[in-house]
Amino acid sequence: MSRFPDFARYDGLGLAELVRSGEIQPIELVEETIARIEALNPSLNAIVHTLYDSARTAARGPLSGPFAGVPFLLKDLGVELDGAPTSEGNRRLTQTARARDSELVARYRKAGLIFVAKTNIPEFGLAPVTEPKAFGPCRNPWDVTRTSGGSSGGSAAAVAARMAPMAHASDGGGSIRIPASCCGLVGLKPTRGRTPQGPTRGEVWRGYSINHALTRSVRDCAALLDATQGGDVGAPYEIKPPQRPYLEEVATAPGRLRIAFTTNPFAAPTIHPDCLAGVAATVTLLEELGHEVVEATPPFDCERWIAALLVILTAETAIDVELAGEIVGRRLGFDDFETTTFVTGLLGRCWSAADYAGAARYLQQWARQVGAFFETIDVLLTPTLATPPLTIGTLEPTPAQRAILTAVGRLRLGGVLKASGLATALVKRPLSFMPHTPLFNITGQPAMSLPLCWSAEGLPIGMQFVGRMGDEATLLRLAGQLEQARPWFDRAPKVC
Repeated sequence: MSRFPDFARYDGLGLAELVRSGEIQPIELVEETIARIEALNPSLNAIVHTLYDSARTAARGPLSGPFAGVPFLLKDLGVELDGAPTSEGNRRLTQTARARDSELVARYRKAGLIFVAKTNIPEFGLAPVTEPKAFGPCRNPWDVTRTSGGSSGGSAAAVAARMAPMAHASDGGGSIRIPASCCGLVGLKPTRGRTPQGPTRGEVWRGYSINHALTRSVRDCAALLDATQGGDVGAPYEIKPPQRPYLEEVATAPGRLRIAFTTNPFAAPTIHPDCLAGVAATVTLLEELGHEVVEATPPFDCERWIAALLVILTAETAIDVELAGEIVGRRLGFDDFETTTFVTGLLGRCWSAADYAGAARYLQQWARQVGAFFETIDVLLTPTLATPPLTIGTLEPTPAQRAILTAVGRLRLGGVLKASGLATALVKRPLSFMPHTPLFNITGQPAMSLPLCWSAEGLPIGMQFVGRMGDEATLLRLAGQLEQARPWFDRAPKVC
């Protein structure tokens, strides 16, 4: 039985206010979150590691900060929690506890958040769906036959199902925005360098990946960014701080913005009619709110862009595979990883240093061209995804592809994979689902998915808004305006 039946009526800031006023105690919120996890997780598989004892202890101790006493979930990738494993979706890492907090986790603690559990992810965060072999697929609360997205799919499913008001997430190619779209949530990928990666990491995936959160309200998104933003010791770059708190921006009118929109499919064959309809409806809404809306598309050379991205991400995966062995304390092989992960790492060892440098240089030059595109507009609108949430298993390799990948992995024939062209085909498959999100990981710009639209089947469809480098403020002002115009907070899946 629920200890606090009104739990889902509040966002994180709302729950924190109840704690400050004495209307409820942090331990009551923690117990409510635990009860919800125990009731809902068997059908969703969003949670893979519980932290109940430490959460109860934290709830009884002194707490301070803007979210004092609020339950929170950590994605099982991208950050370390002292005394708990970070599995990264890999079965060999599930029992290896980490020995320190990441800087981001330390900032969450300072904000008063209480860690209750860790959430499901695809192995090493490589897929836009959350279907790891180590833990099994995470299911979408809106339709349990559908994906919750990835790689922050567990976080998204848990927040959408009202297990917790918000959860940590990270985004290296859309991994905050994709699950936000699939599960009907707010998902902001901040500007490169806005949140800390330390103390053990500098750039992750050449700076393409960054941490933030999935929330139900825009103000939670903003307040959490206020609590965590800013570089840390040894960071590879410094970013200009905001002029005022992001939470203040949410309630500030954005003024008349010049907003471009595009339905160009980029790396996808087509865009689903429901996603196209969502863009059209959003354009109409923006015009009704007084914004200038024009159709325009950033420059994009699909084949060259994919080829360069393939080099970077496979090389980064090769290092992730190697580092997993260092964490476990022994050399790991084919049977210690999912087939696709291990083979991706093998391919990453087939490029030369010149290949890597050339791919990085091309993507940097392309990012400069996109920067020039934004000189004449304030915000770009795209569909977050090319389709509504996919049926679980849709992006799995075909049996023939899996047989080839298994042979390549066991025989360590990465060069064969490189020469065959199969690797490019395997990259294009997930990009057909999420063609618009990784563009802005490479440029480093802030990008946000908002749950403004719904499919004919009643599934969430996110709209992506991209801002200029360093300009989260404009995105949050616009998001606050759109949240008022088309409220989504009380729209809940039936599983709740």
